[in-house]
Amino acid sequence: MHPNPSFHSHDHAKDIALVRNRGFGTLMVNGDPVPMVAHVPVLLSEDGCTVLIHLVRSNPIARALKTPLPARIAVTGPDAYISPDWYGVADQVPTWNYVAVQITGVLELLPHEEMRDVLDTQTAHFETQLADKTPWTTNKMTPEVLDKMMRMIVPCRMTVNEIEATWKLGQNKDDAVRLRAAEQVPGGMGTELEALAAMMADPPVL
Repeated sequence: MHPNPSFHSHDHAKDIALVRNRGFGTLMVNGDPVPMVAHVPVLLSEDGCTVLIHLVRSNPIARALKTPLPARIAVTGPDAYISPDWYGVADQVPTWNYVAVQITGVLELLPHEEMRDVLDTQTAHFETQLADKTPWTTNKMTPEVLDKMMRMIVPCRMTVNEIEATWKLGQNKDDAVRLRAAEQVPGGMGTELEALAAMMADPPVL
C-alpha cells in the first residue's frame, strides 16, 4: 500500500464493494525462488471474511496447496498517469493515481466435491451484474461435459486476516489543483479514465 496515510482507506465496506464489483484479481503465494502468481476470478463475501476462487488443476499454486498457505490477493480499480502540467502550479512532479485493495489471509484447497457449489456461487454473483439477460447457470450444460470440465479446476477458499486499500486520488493537493488535474484525466493514459476522473473530482471519505 502507498506509504502516505492520507490515501489509506479505513472504510472497509467501500473496499469490499470495490472487490465484489471488480471480481478479478492477482493471487500471490510465497514460492522458491520467486513468488507464485495467478490471475483469478475473485468472490469476496459481503462481510469480507472469506474469498472463493478456483484454479486450473495444473497451476503451481494449486499443486502447492497440500496444506493451507499464507496468501495475498490484489484487486485494482481505475488508474491514470497524472502530468505535472495539469495542476496549473509550479514545482510539481509526475505521478500515477489509482485505487487498489489488498486482501491477506490463509488459502486452502477445498474438497473437490465442493467445486460445483463454488462455481455456481461465483457464477450467480457475476451473472447478476449483467444487464438484459437471463443468468447463465451450470444447469445449461450437458452433465458429462460439465463434469469433465470441472475435473480440470480446483476450488479454493481464503480466510481473510486483513484488508488494506489505497485510494490515491490527489487528496494531498488543494481542491482547485486536484480538480484541474481531474479535468485532464479523460484524455490521458491509464484504465477507466472517466471513472478515475470522477473519483478525483469527488474523493470518497477514507
